[in-house]
Amino acid sequence: MLIPSEFARLAVVHGTVATVSDPHEIANVCGSKGVEFMIDNGETVPFKFNFGAPSCVPATVFETAGAALDSKAVESLLQREDVLYLSEMMNFPGVLNGDAEVAQKIAAAQKWNKPVDGHAPGLRGEAAKQYIDAGISTDHECFTAEEALDKLQYGMKILIREGSAAKNFEALIHLLHDHPEKMMFCTDDMHPDSLVEGHINRLCARAVAKGIDVFKVLRAACVNPVEHYKLKVGLLRQNDFADFIVVKDLAHFEVLQTYVNGELVAERGKTLIGRKPLPLGSIVNNFHCSPKVPEDFAVPFSGGDKLPVIEALDGQLITTRLFVAPRVEGENMVPDVAADVLKIVVVNRYKTAPVAKAFIKNFGLKSGAIASSVAHDSHNIVAVGVDDESICRAVNLVIEKEGGVSCVGNEESVLGLPVAGLMSTGDGYQIAEAYAAIDKAAKALGSTLSAPYMTLSFMALLVIPHLKLSDLGLFDGDDFRFVTPL
Repeated sequence: MLIPSEFARLAVVHGTVATVSDPHEIANVCGSKGVEFMIDNGETVPFKFNFGAPSCVPATVFETAGAALDSKAVESLLQREDVLYLSEMMNFPGVLNGDAEVAQKIAAAQKWNKPVDGHAPGLRGEAAKQYIDAGISTDHECFTAEEALDKLQYGMKILIREGSAAKNFEALIHLLHDHPEKMMFCTDDMHPDSLVEGHINRLCARAVAKGIDVFKVLRAACVNPVEHYKLKVGLLRQNDFADFIVVKDLAHFEVLQTYVNGELVAERGKTLIGRKPLPLGSIVNNFHCSPKVPEDFAVPFSGGDKLPVIEALDGQLITTRLFVAPRVEGENMVPDVAADVLKIVVVNRYKTAPVAKAFIKNFGLKSGAIASSVAHDSHNIVAVGVDDESICRAVNLVIEKEGGVSCVGNEESVLGLPVAGLMSTGDGYQIAEAYAAIDKAAKALGSTLSAPYMTLSFMALLVIPHLKLSDLGLFDGDDFRFVTPL
């Protein structure tokens, strides 16, 4: 939710001097123009952003995105010195099935001697080996140690992910004991209120508390990323860039000072990077959606006693699949609030189109609705609510702002995200406070999820199983096909 320059202001406080960043979110909305925005904005601050060329824009053909990057566009980006790798190859079925366009993108990365990031949740055995043998070097989507070990034995490097929604640290951290040369840390997705509390330094502290040798921890946090991605980041070696931090101790990793290229950029919890207002006319967006009415969200009952339901899992991006008896009022199926089976919708933000509708469990709302234009990976509008009127109002609040997150209950609140419907132009600390407030409002409606908006944002991500919803319908992430219409 923060533009790169604002992210940097918050991250340096916790000792982060550089990132490996995949701009595929904004690329799905605005194409190469969005990637250019990220690179240009990142260059305005003393911080080392290292962007990749998005490999899967759109992520699948089963959703509507705002742009597409073919193999020629990807290679054009890979030729740039400031683009260091091919971003996560989410289309693992395409890799396994020899898709020509996918193969050309991987070949382009190899041609320019740049690593290829992976994305293969649940892939095991020979399928994992085939994926890795195609040239994929990392994965941040391992949910179990067994899956990670499978991939490690075939030569892949594993990123231990701990973000605002996906939390795999506990499942994977013990692997660092025996595989320090092949492990790294990442957050993948972290909301600003979480970033205010800490970044990779928190994972270092947790790893040391688990009994992991501190030098193995620092290797995963600092050395391995620099060496794997060939980053121009110092490692306290002769003739290196003067990128380093001063910490109170090597147990808690409380950061006292952060230096980038010898410049002091943070000290004792305070950022020393000033705000960089965006140049006039530099904001990019792609939003062409008309307001909705409650009738747009009705789900006619067509018979049957088994309704497929998405089951959201707290702390995970994967979902499970349930079948429940539908609750019917008049001619329509409606949420069953008592059973925590609510309605989920996805609204095409790029053009006026029919609304995709389904049902979801575990969001816990007792009243109202929440909505967001941060909806991986095509970033249409996704909403969950207890009734069509509330859902409609939450969606329309996002439409009015041309992007944002909203909450509708006894009161209404919305946080506008004018940059591609994904990021704010405001002060990072103020955005963190505003996001924390709207997150609290969602929980006041009854949500039991630790990060309801972050979880919501992944309910439209088709490349992570098992059951998700795109703007085109309910989707089976295992068989890569649409489910029979409700």
